[in-house]
Amino acid sequence: MLTAGQVRDCGLGDSAIGHRARTGKLHRLHRGVYAVGHDAVSRDGRFLAAVLAAGPAAVLSHRSAAALWRLVDAERGDVDVTVPHRARQQAGIRVHQTRRLDVGESLRLGGIPVTSVARTLLDLAVVADERVLRRAVREAYVRRRVDDATLDAAVERAGRRPGARRLAALVRPGRTGTRSELEDRLLELLLAHGLPAPEVNVRLAGLAEAVEVDLLFGAARLVVEADGARFHDSPVARRSDAERQAMLEAAGYRVLRVSWAQVTRRPDETVRRLRRALGE
Repeated sequence: MLTAGQVRDCGLGDSAIGHRARTGKLHRLHRGVYAVGHDAVSRDGRFLAAVLAAGPAAVLSHRSAAALWRLVDAERGDVDVTVPHRARQQAGIRVHQTRRLDVGESLRLGGIPVTSVARTLLDLAVVADERVLRRAVREAYVRRRVDDATLDAAVERAGRRPGARRLAALVRPGRTGTRSELEDRLLELLLAHGLPAPEVNVRLAGLAEAVEVDLLFGAARLVVEADGARFHDSPVARRSDAERQAMLEAAGYRVLRVSWAQVTRRPDETVRRLRRALGE
């Protein structure tokens, strides 16, 4: 991947660049950006080309940054790029303007200038629907890209900037994004059937030791645990789950365990179980 300036630094003038573009030695991806030898550019190559085309201060951002951080699935559409100055739109690039990027809000990942994970989530909160945003936050936690302190600080710095209030509502105590695909689907199932919204990934104190539960219906003192195979299908995990359940029950909580099959293959049965447990 080369910019026109880099090609000129190799000693080629505009006519030589044009000749190589016509003969297939250079392939124009954007204005002033070329792939060398072929146009079979990878996803990351598309990302880098868009950043280069937007100027030296540009960074990958929004949905594209979230894809690079592996928080959401990659899309084949326009590439999101943020610049600290006015810039005209280009085909294949969605340009966002910002007054500034704070210290630590941009870095390089795989050689591509990109917004930090916290800044990416703030930007995503402006453009993504609730499901995509919640899953992106979940993946950021699972991949240990962020923690509560990191996101709290990012939201505080953002103040009234777009996305801050929405992200703050998602990550405030008891509302943190789900941590697994099963939790995500279970929460969607509850809300789709009109059940009350639970607190998510709540740390309960006042027990023999602090315990974090998947979903909590506080008024009913009901804990719902999403038993996905990734985290629960091993002898050690099963012993730990049994110990946690005994501790919760001793403290007066009821515990309902829900599996992937129960959520995805028998959703109506699962909703009925939850309704009965909640006394509805």
